[in-house]
Amino acid sequence: MRKLAAVVALALALTACSENEGNPISPAEPGKLRILAGSELADLKPVLDKAAETTGVRVEFTFSGTIEGAQALASGSVDSRYDAVWFSSNRYLEALPEAGRRLGNQTKIMASPVVLGIAESKAKALGWADKPVTWADIATAAGTKSFSYGMTDPSSSNSGFSALVGVASALAGTGSAISADQIAKVTPDLKKFFTAQAMSAGSSGWLSEAYQRRATGGDPGEKIDGLINYESVLLTLNTQLPEKLKLIYPTDGVVTADYPLTLLASANDAARGDHQKLGDYLRGADAQKSIMESSKRRPVVPGVALSGEFGQQSLVELPFPAKQEAFDALLSAYFDQIRKPSRTLYVLDTSGSMSGDRIEALRAAVTGLTGASDDLVGRYRKFRGREEVTLLPFNSGPGQPTTFTIPETGQDAELERIREFARGLKANGGTAIYDSLDAAYAALGSLSPDKFTSIVLMTDGENSNGSDIDTWERKHQSRKADLKRVPVFSVVFGEGDKSELERVATATGGRVFDARDGALSDVFREIRGYQ
Repeated sequence: MRKLAAVVALALALTACSENEGNPISPAEPGKLRILAGSELADLKPVLDKAAETTGVRVEFTFSGTIEGAQALASGSVDSRYDAVWFSSNRYLEALPEAGRRLGNQTKIMASPVVLGIAESKAKALGWADKPVTWADIATAAGTKSFSYGMTDPSSSNSGFSALVGVASALAGTGSAISADQIAKVTPDLKKFFTAQAMSAGSSGWLSEAYQRRATGGDPGEKIDGLINYESVLLTLNTQLPEKLKLIYPTDGVVTADYPLTLLASANDAARGDHQKLGDYLRGADAQKSIMESSKRRPVVPGVALSGEFGQQSLVELPFPAKQEAFDALLSAYFDQIRKPSRTLYVLDTSGSMSGDRIEALRAAVTGLTGASDDLVGRYRKFRGREEVTLLPFNSGPGQPTTFTIPETGQDAELERIREFARGLKANGGTAIYDSLDAAYAALGSLSPDKFTSIVLMTDGENSNGSDIDTWERKHQSRKADLKRVPVFSVVFGEGDKSELERVATATGGRVFDARDGALSDVFREIRGYQ
C-alpha cells in the first residue's frame, strides 16, 4: 500500500506542474530532456535516475493528461518549451493533424495492455477463472449487473480511452477499427457494458488507490468487484490486496499502451542526441528487466523474457481508429448516451473574500463547464447530456440550491440558464463551509444507483460561520449509508484551509484539488474526470 500510495502522491503532486502554466519548465540545455508526459510515468524515477548516471541525460517531467497534451501539441504551445512527449500511446495525438505533424522520432520503451481485473471469488462465480472470455461475455454479465467495476474517464486517462475504443471495436465485430458510422449500432451493447461501472476517476493511479481503500475498509465507498486498467497497475495492486484480482485477457483482443518516447520536430540537435542516448539505454536488456520488475510493464525488446507474473504471454491486438471523427463520435456517445449519467452538486463560496478577480474566476469556471470553450479539453469536460447539476452558493450561510437538468439533445437552453446563474453570482458575507456542505447533502434527497453522484466544494477561506469541521464529521457519521458514500471533491482556492478539506475527503472518499497556483477553470474541468 505504501508503494502504491507514494507513486500516486508523486504523480498528483507533479501533475500540478502542468503545461497550462504557459511557461517553459526550464531553459533548454544539453544533457537534459524536458518531457511532457503522462502522470503514470512517475514510477519510472528509479530507472531514469540510473539512466542519468549512465548516459548523462537527465529527464525533467511535466505531467499532463492525454487530451491536454494533444491540445498543447495541436496549438503549438509545446514548441520551444519541451524537447519530447511521452504518453502511454500516440494514437490520439496522431489522429489530430496539427498535433501529429509536431511529432518526430518515436522509440517504444515498454508495453501494458488494458484488461479487466476482477476479484478471484467473483471470477469463479462467473465461470471466468479457467476458460476463455470475450468482451461480449463481459458485456452480457455487466448488463445483468452480475459484477461491478471501476474505470477511468476516457477524456482524462488513456486507460479509460483505450478500454472504450477496445470494447466498441470488439463488439462491432468487423475485424477493423470502429468508424463513426458504426457507433450507433454498438451503442445498445455498450450501454449494457457500462451499466456495471460503479466508479470513475481522472487517473489510473487514483482509481487503483481508491479500489484498494475500499477493499481494505479505508474508504466509505461501496466495494466493487474489479477494475478495467493497465495490466501493470493491476499487477502492482495485487501485491496490496487481501483478495487478489484475476486478470481477464479477452480472447477477441485488447488495446495495448506502447509508451513511445517521442522527440518533438522542433527539438534542437542537442535534444536529438539526448533522445537517442536515453532511448538506446532504456531499450537495453538490463533496463528492460528493471522496468519490468519495478513497474510491471512488459519489455518491448526481443530476447527479454516475461516473468511468471504475467498471466498471458501473447496478446491479440484490437484495431484502433486513425481518424479524429471516430474518436469524437465515440466520446460524445459515451458521455451523452452510454455511460450512467451524473448527479453533481456544486457548493460555491461567494463570501466577501471572493470579491474582484476571484468571483470573476468562479463565474468563468462554472461557465466553462457549459461548453463555452470548444478546445479539446472543453469539448468533453463539460456538463453532459442527462446530467443533473445543482448549484448552491454560500456565504454566511447556505444559499438556495438551484437544479438544472441537461437533456440528451437540444442542450443549449438549459446550458444558457446555467451561464445566467453564474453571471449572477455576487461576493459578500462570511464563510459557512460546513453548514453549507450539510445543506448540500440534504439537497441530494434520495439517491439513484443508476447515477454517479458527487459533491464539489469550492472555498477560498477558512470557516468563520456556523458548524466547525469536528461538528461536521460527527454529523456525517450519522448520515444514511448511501449518503456517506457520496464523495466530496474539494477545491482549495485563495487562503482556503487544505488540512480541513483533506479531512472531508477522507470521510467521503473524495479528493482535494489545489487551485491556489493555477486557473480555477482548469481545476473544475479536471474534476469532471471523477464525476
